[in-house]
Amino acid sequence: MSYIDASMEPMIGTYVLDTSTLLDELDEILLEGEKQHNISSENINEIFRIMHTIKGSSAMMGIETVSTLAHRVEDLFFIIREHNEVMDRDNSVLFDLLFKASDFFKSEVELLQEDSESYYPADSSNLIEAIAEQIDEVNAFVNGTPIEKKTESTPQQSVVANTVSETVEEENIVDSIDDTLYKIRVFFEDGCQMENIRAFMLISKLQEACDYIESIPENPESNSACSSEIATNGLLIKLKTTLPIDDIYSIIENSVSMKSYEVEDDAKPNVSNPAEEKPKETVKEEKPAQAKPEAPKKPEQPKAESQNNANKMQSSAGKQSLISVNQSKLDLLMDIMGEIVINEAMVTNSPDLKGLQLDNFNKSARQLRKLTDQLQDVVMSIRMVPINGVFQKMNRIVRDMNKKLGKEVELVTIGGDTEVDKTINDALGDPFMHMIRNAMDHAIELPEERLAQGKDEKGTITLSAQNIGGEIVIILKDDGCGLNREKILAKAEKNGLLTKAKAEYTDKEVFGMIMLPGFSTNETVTEFSGRGVGMDVVRQNLEKVSGSISVDSVVGEGTTFTIKIPLTLAIVAGMTISVYDEIFTVPITSIRQTFKLSEDIKVITDTSGREVIMLRGECYPIIRLHELFNVENGETDLSKGIFLLIENSGSAACIFADELLGEQKVVVKPFPTYLNKYNIKSIGLTGCTIMGDGSISLILDIDNLLGKH
Repeated sequence: MSYIDASMEPMIGTYVLDTSTLLDELDEILLEGEKQHNISSENINEIFRIMHTIKGSSAMMGIETVSTLAHRVEDLFFIIREHNEVMDRDNSVLFDLLFKASDFFKSEVELLQEDSESYYPADSSNLIEAIAEQIDEVNAFVNGTPIEKKTESTPQQSVVANTVSETVEEENIVDSIDDTLYKIRVFFEDGCQMENIRAFMLISKLQEACDYIESIPENPESNSACSSEIATNGLLIKLKTTLPIDDIYSIIENSVSMKSYEVEDDAKPNVSNPAEEKPKETVKEEKPAQAKPEAPKKPEQPKAESQNNANKMQSSAGKQSLISVNQSKLDLLMDIMGEIVINEAMVTNSPDLKGLQLDNFNKSARQLRKLTDQLQDVVMSIRMVPINGVFQKMNRIVRDMNKKLGKEVELVTIGGDTEVDKTINDALGDPFMHMIRNAMDHAIELPEERLAQGKDEKGTITLSAQNIGGEIVIILKDDGCGLNREKILAKAEKNGLLTKAKAEYTDKEVFGMIMLPGFSTNETVTEFSGRGVGMDVVRQNLEKVSGSISVDSVVGEGTTFTIKIPLTLAIVAGMTISVYDEIFTVPITSIRQTFKLSEDIKVITDTSGREVIMLRGECYPIIRLHELFNVENGETDLSKGIFLLIENSGSAACIFADELLGEQKVVVKPFPTYLNKYNIKSIGLTGCTIMGDGSISLILDIDNLLGKH
């Protein structure tokens, strides 16, 4: 039986998305605050809002441990918000505690996302106690002496912006707000269900426009039993605002499932000593015309409709309308788009049309191709997300490792607004994490070592991204000690990885060895490295998204990793070639040149007996596809076939095929899973596609092809 109530299961996706977004925002604020040794008033309010939202949504989902912890953090920041001088002291313990709370929230969200059926919340009591101690310390700092913890709050203390604070008295709240108290009773549509949650959502919207707000029933998000009371008697909201009251009515009218509302006579909020409030009450009653709205508002349907129409016009004129969509729907949309591309090619390239003069058909086919391309661009753009989210998460890794390793390292990010496909964006988290950890542990020296070498005691890791020629180029660079060629070769020789003499290896080949399985130059195993799995994971994860990585390093100056990844994996521009009756597709981004053999282009044999072609003073190895894939009857005469000069970030070669068929966009289809045992990718194939005539074309994996040959 699932811990999450069945009625809440449809909302799990929204809860996970919203909470994850808030936690990423929280980490950014905390990282910036720790760097500045202070948190601005604006960010304190933002943390308060984040905790309030997580508290309410978690209570709605029934995850009490998360809701309670968020509530305690909210209490802590209520005090900090009222007493900004708290941030002037040494708050290293406070930041550590807040990061631990953030980690707890993230772990719960991840567990819920992975398997909601077997999810059960972890115990947060230790963190709650630690935050309670921090609250006592903050109170002691503010007041000079510790403040005793209060018992459960009374109804009069219940809600200020829907937040309970055990250290603030109701009289202070009443004194700090404006004069006019509005009482509005809201009724939701009959049978809408979960009235308590709808009430919470309405209060959350109103709180941004109000200086003071409370509700009856109180804290509806924490008590599902009050749904029947709200359905019967409505939700009574008491509020004070400096905005025009019509703005409040507009928010209510546009809330979800709202049926009607009534404005009751304004009244004073209850206070502990009414006698002390009489002078204020008398003053208020002397100017009723200014305090009350023009007339009590009882919503008529035409009024609501006209207001809705006005709001819609205003929204369309000045705002963007955004919606959240489940990624599985986007994946399905991309699959359908791929099928449209395939079928469009089948129709326009049908063998039945060969030799026919069909001017009108060709005109319509061109228009169809134009519309298909436009639709493809739109679908692709929907899936594109900025890479900045992944970049920002690396700041947290650098911060934690700085504390544990005793180092001072700053992460600099450039080009975070560069967009990639959502699938690729999700796949980049693990590679970046391993590369950052590797740079922090292996490359960046301790501050005293850096000073002795004449470097700045603070190390720098630069993470940049840019869009170049249909692919994303990501560069991760550090200013550490660099890679030691001899040390890497010695380790490779010890592990039996060398296939030729040490002197014959280029620097790129040597540096690339650090990504071999089980390869590590660390002598001791630490919390962060030494087992030889990190960089291997980087290479494997990048290969899954058709990416490549190359390494360059200078001893004493640092190391640079260059990653190249296609913008998307679903539909790519390819050049189709034939080897007898077999069709292959080569990604356009990997082709530098196509040419035929001529008198000024020479084919020679190197000392190892391998064929190479001399082109503009450089030698490139020749890859005969008919030999590589055992295609019988393939063209063997180099003067009759076609050459394609292909390249990646580290090497280049010439593919020899029978004929060049032309360029077209192809839909990448993965190989069936039962073929995985043959390790097809290692021989130079990454997938397949369906051609216009229904035949199958194999897509070449350029990185593996060049790596093998």
